[in-house]
Amino acid sequence: MSDILDQIVAVKRQEIAAAQQKSPIDAVRFDAESRGLTRDFVGAMRTKISAGHAAVIAEIKKASPSKGVLREDFIPADIAQSYAEGDGKINAACLSVLTDRQFFQGGADYLKQARASCGLPVLRKDFIVDAYQIYESRAMGADAILLIAACLDDAQLRDFEAVALGLDMAVLVEVHDADELERALRLRTPLIGVNNRNLRTFDVSVQTTIDLLPRIPSERMAVTESGIASQDDVKRLRAAGVHAFLVGEAFMRADEPGDALARLFR
Repeated sequence: MSDILDQIVAVKRQEIAAAQQKSPIDAVRFDAESRGLTRDFVGAMRTKISAGHAAVIAEIKKASPSKGVLREDFIPADIAQSYAEGDGKINAACLSVLTDRQFFQGGADYLKQARASCGLPVLRKDFIVDAYQIYESRAMGADAILLIAACLDDAQLRDFEAVALGLDMAVLVEVHDADELERALRLRTPLIGVNNRNLRTFDVSVQTTIDLLPRIPSERMAVTESGIASQDDVKRLRAAGVHAFLVGEAFMRADEPGDALARLFR
């Protein structure tokens, strides 16, 4: 793990301990298991790809540790609606909502507001290090979670995936290199997210996804993350056989994020 990931994981463990004091895991699990049906996250992406379109997981993200606040006028419901509508022809397949408070200025309420404002499936984007957070994710309405291989050992990846699948949630497992990819492929999830950011240098290159793509079986779906900023990036990735994208920072400063999405994937 990088130093920043170590810091984030340490904060997460403190947050979980504090949350459990207020709401014990049995209560959160009961709430999660009482929720209605999830929206089909994987199905929404496959539908887009089957129609010849890019499957875009559009991110709702107020800030980042390196760039600070990305969008001052931050209204998750409006952003979600904009993504869902796009330009009338091109729109998002799913949403990703940052819920981390300390590093990304996110929150559970942002996810709730975004999901309530449109019909798209929603992924909770956070740093999952305990099963408690998975029950918490479903209780707040998430249809999918992110598991970051760099933060978790093999047993945790397997156990956390099982909890999520038991709640009818999809799992996007994120990898940065070939070793992490090998670990991710032992899981059941069809969604393999390739983060193009190097954890040691923090350089970003879409070549990371292209290099790892031959190692990803055809029955899995490669989702490229980070560094997709231009139509040339999109064309290069789609020419290589990548048709699923998680993008957010590129849209957050646009007046209409959905229009910016449509322009990028036109």
